[in-house]
Amino acid sequence: LYLVDKELGVVSYQLLLSMLEYQTAVMRQDFATADRVLHSIPKEHRTRVAHFLEKQGFKHQALAVSTDPEHRFELAVSLKDIKTAETLALEANNPQKWNQLGELAISINNLTLAKDCMKRAQDYGGLLLMASSSGDVELMRYLGEATVASNKHNIAFLAFFMLSDLHKCLEILISTDRLPEAAFFARSYLPDQISRVVKLWREKLSAINQKAGQSLADPEQYENLFPGLDEAIATQKFFRKRAQYFSTSRNSRNYCFKS
Repeated sequence: LYLVDKELGVVSYQLLLSMLEYQTAVMRQDFATADRVLHSIPKEHRTRVAHFLEKQGFKHQALAVSTDPEHRFELAVSLKDIKTAETLALEANNPQKWNQLGELAISINNLTLAKDCMKRAQDYGGLLLMASSSGDVELMRYLGEATVASNKHNIAFLAFFMLSDLHKCLEILISTDRLPEAAFFARSYLPDQISRVVKLWREKLSAINQKAGQSLADPEQYENLFPGLDEAIATQKFFRKRAQYFSTSRNSRNYCFKS
């Protein structure tokens, strides 16, 4: 098809008769004829055919015809075709696609696939929500280790706090140079670590203001300023031993059960 404008500029456009025949057959819903004509349409025009089918509401046929991975993935997601969408996501290995597939997996209650998608997309916020709401200890532990490696310290702290791994929480605060928070955390949860953290805090503060640094009280030097500290440390040790006992007992029961 040749078009000529007022300035005698000629533009050519290839109008495929096979495409017209196919579209006509689809509009008549004569899919037997459409399938027969489809083989005569060049492969480079198949995506155009797929978009036409999608506009007519025939998404399943469009998915079968399309050769564009992006278009096929969008169609698979809209049709909730998990297997096809997962295959295309693996081929593309794109975080955005993993996020889309993860949302689809959650909508159909496929939590195993949703976890895998969130891990691949590094959706740490979503993993935190899923692990905390489902009580998945292993997923929470994975989240803690992964976020520490990725320097996502806020999520790492929350993950280890939910796991009751208080020493990990304290080390995160120290490693990120949040020594005041570390000192108050130790005062609340790990009283036997107060002196260690105060020494670090005092050293850092003294480099800026020596008088302010020396004003920080170390329980090793000023026991009178920390009433009840000995009892708190004794209680901490008691609960630590109790937790170790139950952990060992649980492992023994599991071993016996497996045997």
